[in-house]
Amino acid sequence: MPVWEWLYRYYFRVTTDGWHHVPTTGKMLVVGSHNGGFASPDTSMFLYDWCRRFGYERLVYGLMHPSAWKVQFFAKAAVEIGAVIAHPKMAIGAFKRDAAVLVYPGGAQDMFRPYYMRDKIYFAGRKGFIKLALRSEVPIVPIISYGAHDTLIVLGDLYEQVQQLQKWGFPWPLDGETGVFPIYLGLPWGLGIGVMMNIPLPVHIHTRVCAPIVFERYGRTAASDRDYVDACYQQVLTQMQGELDCLSESRAAEEMKSKVPSG
Repeated sequence: MPVWEWLYRYYFRVTTDGWHHVPTTGKMLVVGSHNGGFASPDTSMFLYDWCRRFGYERLVYGLMHPSAWKVQFFAKAAVEIGAVIAHPKMAIGAFKRDAAVLVYPGGAQDMFRPYYMRDKIYFAGRKGFIKLALRSEVPIVPIISYGAHDTLIVLGDLYEQVQQLQKWGFPWPLDGETGVFPIYLGLPWGLGIGVMMNIPLPVHIHTRVCAPIVFERYGRTAASDRDYVDACYQQVLTQMQGELDCLSESRAAEEMKSKVPSG
């Protein structure tokens, strides 16, 4: 994977920690918040890091939104690092092989969230991953990143406005599958409108694997308990936000220190 290695070492200059939290064996659900638009560089860098560390001995399958598979060259590259189409059956099949599954619950709303929300974990209220973990009786291993949402500056989401224009008969190109219509600053478009492939800016990315989350109850009954699912969802969200806050503060302090003249 020479291209991925070059991006990892020289373009994004990735630093990472927390890999001791990854269980050496057994199935698990890796849950992340991805950033930086359609390119989502922290996702590919995490998968590359996984392959670099574990090779084929510890399989991981990343669930990728159906819309992403429409971009042929991107889909081909994603397959190289373990991406599969996002569907519960794919995840369950991977768990039967005792593999790890990587999921980003927030989807397009997460990776195209506004720039002012770059330090926020955002799942758009989606709780299907909690039900999947409970039914499959797997621990959740959270992953977070810092810097990737600086590779694209998302100004806002015009989905509701464009949706209204379509109702009025305007022929706007709206992708109903993603549920977003962002406006952003970035390469190669300068000012980009809509869900399009972008070239991420060369920003330093730091990824972190957090401590596994094991819930008190598992099984179909637990997955059908709405209040319990909500509580588990909040537990994951709160823990990941706390970790991201700590990472953001430490990275900001390091950046500030590097700007102070020595001597």
